[in-house]
Amino acid sequence: MGKSLNTSRQDFPILEQLVNDESLVYLDNAATTQKPQAVIDQIVDYYQHDNANVHRGVHTLAERATAQYEAARVKVQQFINAASSAEVVFTKGTTQSLNWIAGSFGPTVVQAGDEIVISYMEHHSNLVPWQQLAKKTGAKLRYIDLLPDGQLDLDVAKQVIGPRTKIVSLAHASNVLGVVNPVKTIAALVHAQGGYMVVDGAQAVPHMPVNVQALDADFYAFSGHKMLGPTGIGVLYGKQALLEQLSPVEYGGEMIDFVGLQESTFKELPWRLEGGTPNIAGAIGLGAAIDYLNQIGMTNIQAHEQALVAEALPALQAIDGLTIYGPQEASQRTGVIAFNLDNLHPHDLATALDMEGVAVRAGHHCAQPLMQWLNVAATARASFYLYNTSEDVQALVAAIQAAKEFFQNGTL
Repeated sequence: MGKSLNTSRQDFPILEQLVNDESLVYLDNAATTQKPQAVIDQIVDYYQHDNANVHRGVHTLAERATAQYEAARVKVQQFINAASSAEVVFTKGTTQSLNWIAGSFGPTVVQAGDEIVISYMEHHSNLVPWQQLAKKTGAKLRYIDLLPDGQLDLDVAKQVIGPRTKIVSLAHASNVLGVVNPVKTIAALVHAQGGYMVVDGAQAVPHMPVNVQALDADFYAFSGHKMLGPTGIGVLYGKQALLEQLSPVEYGGEMIDFVGLQESTFKELPWRLEGGTPNIAGAIGLGAAIDYLNQIGMTNIQAHEQALVAEALPALQAIDGLTIYGPQEASQRTGVIAFNLDNLHPHDLATALDMEGVAVRAGHHCAQPLMQWLNVAATARASFYLYNTSEDVQALVAAIQAAKEFFQNGTL
């Protein structure tokens, strides 16, 4: 039986609190999402009843823990439509997943004189690893420019992606601009040149239906904590033939088949890439989060967020002195809205909003090259999710107006 978005808020106990004597309005979902009681209960249940290491044990608790852990892998596979559960590797999160690709796969396909292509909107996790790979291999790191509204310039992309392009790595959705990038189109361009498509899906998987096979992504990375799951768990998806080419990043327990004095052999995918005791509770919690998301439906979640943004954008655009970055139409973006108020540092603005119980993020959002492109040092950012409401939108707008009045006139 499905779950209604109208009643979902009551499933999140953390939202039922006061912050600075005001009802909490949580709008920092691009950084991390809150957890429904069902996810919390599933994690507690594992520790209370099934806590054991996975895969090697033959006793009952170990078998139950292993079954739950591997069931979570299948849930991820089905959620993103991977061809096989062997294509789902558990990691700490998006950052580790991207680092593994850049550090393990990258050197096998990138040589001196080759090119790696990213864009100006990338999160540092999808930028710094490629900088390091370029330095180590002698490859050139190239950038796809953006249109004035922050969307990828596809004409430039067609020029930049060429015969020397070995890897293109892009965010599926921007954590600042709310832009959704045409991954399938870019993948076709890079594949036509014999290169590989890597996708940072941290801001996409929680907010819209994602089909990695339809996108034709070679690798796709995302994090559990941005989709109602616990911190410290993430996913690296890769086409099985490509994952087979990856050398394990960590050696030790769990990933071995046979160990001799001089040589060792490793397990098959995906376990050969998951050295050491994994984040068992994290994977089980992620599985519970996927169950919750499936009950609501990703199409419903996407529509809900777009409705909130459609309400928020005109109200924010009506505030004199407020600049909104990224597309100005709700249909062209996710539930992320970055903005600045004239003559007020975003940190001060975020602090003022917090005094009204409204939690937003302020800073460079781990996207300093994008800040340079926008010609700002930082922005404030509100980001919506499935448990946010029209009342939250109204609270955000009222809090910004109150902050503006206070800093201009010294009155609330």
